Amino acid sequence: MLLLRRCHSLTRLGPVGTQRYRAAPSLASRAVRLYSNRRDDQRSYQHANNGASWKHIVAGLLTGTGVVLTYGLHHQEVERADAGLSTTAESSCLPVFSHNEVTKHHSLEDGVWVTFKGGVYDITEFVAMHPGGNKILLAAGGALEPFWALYAVHDQDHVLEILSQYKVGELRTEDLKKRDDAKSLDPYSSDPERHPVLQVKCKKPFNAEPPPEILADSYITPRVLFFKRNHLPVPQVDPASYRLNVEGLPGGALSLSLEDLKTRFPKHTITATLQCAGNRRSDMNKVKQVNGLNWGISAIGNAKWSGVRLRDVLLAAGFGPEVAKWARHVHFEGLDKDVTGTAYGTSIPINKAISEEGDVLLAYEMNGEDIPSDHGFPVRVVVPGVVGARSVKWLGRIVISTEESSSHWQQHDYKGFSPGTDWKTVDPKSAPAIQELPVQSAITVPADGAVIDRSDETLTVKGYAWSGGGREVVRVDVSLDGGKTWQVAQLRSGDEGQPTEPSPPPGQAWAWKLWELTAPLPPEAKELEIICKAVDNSYNVQPDTVLPIWNLRGLLNNAWHRVKVKVTED
Repeated sequence: MLLLRRCHSLTRLGPVGTQRYRAAPSLASRAVRLYSNRRDDQRSYQHANNGASWKHIVAGLLTGTGVVLTYGLHHQEVERADAGLSTTAESSCLPVFSHNEVTKHHSLEDGVWVTFKGGVYDITEFVAMHPGGNKILLAAGGALEPFWALYAVHDQDHVLEILSQYKVGELRTEDLKKRDDAKSLDPYSSDPERHPVLQVKCKKPFNAEPPPEILADSYITPRVLFFKRNHLPVPQVDPASYRLNVEGLPGGALSLSLEDLKTRFPKHTITATLQCAGNRRSDMNKVKQVNGLNWGISAIGNAKWSGVRLRDVLLAAGFGPEVAKWARHVHFEGLDKDVTGTAYGTSIPINKAISEEGDVLLAYEMNGEDIPSDHGFPVRVVVPGVVGARSVKWLGRIVISTEESSSHWQQHDYKGFSPGTDWKTVDPKSAPAIQELPVQSAITVPADGAVIDRSDETLTVKGYAWSGGGREVVRVDVSLDGGKTWQVAQLRSGDEGQPTEPSPPPGQAWAWKLWELTAPLPPEAKELEIICKAVDNSYNVQPDTVLPIWNLRGLLNNAWHRVKVKVTED
């Protein structure tokens, strides 16, 4: 419910209490903004309201150990409170609190107070509704600014309007000045520059993909065009002082420098495709709204990765037959951390990590050069055939364990659910963490909505295809008439005029295939629905529609990709 704090000058009852009055309809009409078109992880969810009650509508942006949130309010008419409050409260009628008074309210027992831009807010009643759970208590008794600087999605009008309903006073001027003098820098200020052609899905943290029409121009995706998926600010890592710690093995921890990795272990190179679990989420959004960044078809890329095998490092650290009896998982932790100091982390099964055929790399080069900072400089994990979320960037720690990583990204995010599961019934523990991804393909040319000149007589369709788990794509079928008839596209594993990649060993097809089909334009057709679907060497094939695989997080969309184009006589 949406309520206003009682104004001290109206009550004349001394310090502000916990009683609240219902907002007048005019205030509610301004505060209600269901922000249903936010972007990876900036979605709002609408809950039904009954009678004259209010319910907050909340959505999580899972971009760090804490949950980054956008909030919306869905509204029905409410009557003006009996107390006769006006639609707004004059800030001058609110009491003034010192910083010390605010810090005393740092728990549910004492009340949860926070400050923001000189205002004091009692958010005690909101804590239980916060999708991030007790993470919100990290700001209790202090300022919201450091948290909202990290999770910048909060800095929006509709969020500020919601916060305003919990205002109880003003911060003393002298305390506000001290805080302003000590204001921290934007944690994203040292992020690297990015190519302007990228289609930005979120600025802080930075997430972007290249335009589809250039994605398939190169078999090896240029580093500057490779999709960017960051959960937190890009850490600044000094390669000279960098250390990678390997823990959990009988011989004790092993600490390796970047130079150690380059000189003590054989260098290994693989060509591997990485794909975000949310790739093609925008197609799911067209069916029904989901939670997450609105990725198009380009949250995928193919690169040459060079580094050392994880297997070699684990063997050097003491992995052997005895450890194999109990070890089940390998944890990875990055050097990117949230305001609590919690690092991005995840894990993979030990069998994938230690297998000679698994090709898991601790990579320090991408396309023959040092890995760029956006992609994990100086060292990242590359887990080929597996969802990109497991290829942890800015790798700082490896742990051998009997259990999966307990991190948010392993236990609560990057999981698939039934189309019938909603946010009221979802149980993250009921689903396994995504590892290998399903077979996938998409059309990069022509674009949806393109206009084709009939005088061209033929149409060329291009795209990419890939399958997880090292399964090789063996065929791509293309239809120009909505699936009534099909033609087989030509596959390639290299750029035109260049040597193609050799055929991979069974189970080690880590790289995508680019495909192309040139076919006559269907006679008299004024509009074409072009469809592609891929088949891998296990004869897995893509489902024909999104609806049966829809899920509330918008993950794992591998339905037939469809584009519609118009044919003109000009």
